[in-house]
Amino acid sequence: MAPEERRAALIEATIPLLHEHGLEVSTRQIAHAAGVAEGTIFGVFESKSQLVVCSVIKALDPRPTLDALAAIDPATPLRGRVAAAAELVHSRFTENAQLMNEARKLIFTTAPDPEAQARMAASRQQLHDAVVGVFTPDAARLRVTPERAARLLLLHCGANAFGPFGEPGEFSGADLASLLLDGIQLRETEHEKC
Repeated sequence: MAPEERRAALIEATIPLLHEHGLEVSTRQIAHAAGVAEGTIFGVFESKSQLVVCSVIKALDPRPTLDALAAIDPATPLRGRVAAAAELVHSRFTENAQLMNEARKLIFTTAPDPEAQARMAASRQQLHDAVVGVFTPDAARLRVTPERAARLLLLHCGANAFGPFGEPGEFSGADLASLLLDGIQLRETEHEKC
């Protein structure tokens, strides 16, 4: 197997182990999952940390989410686009919550890696820009800019996935779309009906 193929195979074997064990995953576990001798790891990676950083970056690749956001039909009414975007973003955050926390610890604290930090920042910006695109067709109908609307959607999804008051199992993209687009106060006509 060529070195690049071996690297790719080790990264693929490491990703599920990171979800299961976090940064405590051992090179022995990785080698076993990849079906190679433990020493093979160090033939293509300088250290366990390098393998883990490469695996985290691969696991947190935003491309599938970005592609799904780009596939939301801009002709769909705004409420439907926002609900779909919220579901996609929230799903990404909840599926990768533990790994994102581990990545921050590793890349910013344990083994600071400026290149990985820059890649993470670029991924966050790409995700923000993709959500901005969901709001942009209806920018004239919003009280805030599409950029601000995207930030609010991302903040809510992040708080729900990572925060102490989150309810990940109860999340509804439709509810978030309603909150962002309508607020929580009854309109005068609705209030009169009560």
